[in-house]
Amino acid sequence: MANSLGRHVLAEIYGCSFDILNDREKVEMLMVNAALEAGAEVREVVFHKFSPQGVSGVVVISESHLAIHTWPELGYAAVDVFTCGDRVNPWDACNYLTDHFKAGHMTATEIKRGIVEDPKEAVNI
Repeated sequence: MANSLGRHVLAEIYGCSFDILNDREKVEMLMVNAALEAGAEVREVVFHKFSPQGVSGVVVISESHLAIHTWPELGYAAVDVFTCGDRVNPWDACNYLTDHFKAGHMTATEIKRGIVEDPKEAVNI
């Protein structure tokens, strides 16, 4: 039976608050809180504010990462939540962000990453 090493949710979050999506500190805080809400262990955090608007950032977690790029002028955020193992639920992070960005709606797709028959038989290169 095939197992996956991780779950990668690609979320499209629409109808968000301009003021939230354009605030680097707020986006960073919400992304870190989303990781914690999902049960992840935060390791590193890097965020950048663009001119005239927009924020990009990554929260590195022990279980993989959360990444975001915002288009405040469109009320849109592209979010990736990639988690490995079965302890952290990436959907919890996406739902937290949708709520806290004051979004109108979210569409998302989950992709299984690292589909292997038997992880113990994986070849080291």
